[in-house]
Amino acid sequence: MSVIIMTDSTADLTPEAARRVSRVNLTLHFGDTDYEEGVDITKEEFYEKLTSGDTLPTTSQPTPYAFEQAYEAALAQGDSVVCVTISSRLSGTYQSASIAAENHPGRVFVVDSRTVTIGAAILVEYALKLADTGMTGGEIADTLIRARDKVRLYAVVDTLEYLKRGGRVSPTVAFAGGLLNIKPIIAIEDGEVRLVGKARGARQSSAQLTKLIAQSGGVDYQMPLQLGFTGLDDTMLRQYMAENRDLWAPCGMEPPCSIVGSVVGTHAGPGAVAVAFFAAE
Repeated sequence: MSVIIMTDSTADLTPEAARRVSRVNLTLHFGDTDYEEGVDITKEEFYEKLTSGDTLPTTSQPTPYAFEQAYEAALAQGDSVVCVTISSRLSGTYQSASIAAENHPGRVFVVDSRTVTIGAAILVEYALKLADTGMTGGEIADTLIRARDKVRLYAVVDTLEYLKRGGRVSPTVAFAGGLLNIKPIIAIEDGEVRLVGKARGARQSSAQLTKLIAQSGGVDYQMPLQLGFTGLDDTMLRQYMAENRDLWAPCGMEPPCSIVGSVVGTHAGPGAVAVAFFAAE
């Protein structure tokens, strides 16, 4: 019995996982121009446009018809489909996926990841591991729903500018933060992007991020984990990894890393460092 794992384009998968996963794309809007995410615009092109423009982009979810087409193609190759979507509190993608799934009872199972980007990616990777054990689609979906509450996603933001432009902090706070070299820390909590901390300077922000990881239950190294960065340069991520080698050493190898896509990247701006993992406790 074969199970096809599916997700949407906001899940920033490793190349290895991406080759095994079916994907449905969101649409990215820059002004009057629309791009199919991952098809008409790369992540690098997204950040080039983000930093050169004055207005933030928006996204729109795939239609139920887009999911229906994807389901039919997947079911022609497998017995069932498990579709893991971006948090339903950040996008209507889960709703579209669920509407289309009604046409395939018992064969298509939709899971709201309650997270995004590399957080959703590690849940998808876990789904692939479960599929390899021979689990049915229903069993995989049930296991993911129980496991998703342990997924943690934190990011240190290099500047308050994009949070200001997105209306998440006031211009006054952003200006003062710039003068003081404040590095905000954001998280995905209850399916939403939230500001959970502030630090002064790169070194203090790195320590604060590590502290949050410990406070959230620590890292379950037996489960998938992933690091990420926003922008065109991974210098800040490499610096963070060098300063926290002991934290990631139990992986036995360098943790997988990827560029964070448009949903979080729009609010974080370039220069952010992100970590996603399953909490050990």
